[in-house]
Amino acid sequence: MVLGDATWLIGFGLAVGAVAAWYLTSFAKAFLFQLQPTDPRVFAAALATLALTGFVAALLPARRAAAVDPLRSLRES
Repeated sequence: MVLGDATWLIGFGLAVGAVAAWYLTSFAKAFLFQLQPTDPRVFAAALATLALTGFVAALLPARRAAAVDPLRSLRES
């Protein structure tokens, strides 16, 4: 459940970020040397890196939540 929620949030964030980055490429031209601002390989690498980072960041709390005994959790709440 935790990973499912995180996947939706990561996907939404990547979609919004990719659209914003595509429209803001004119501002990044000064920082990119020997790269086109709309190079699809750069966008794909950035999206893959951010998706992997988000998944790993969500995996740690999900593993911790899965290790908790449900009955013990209900008794303490």
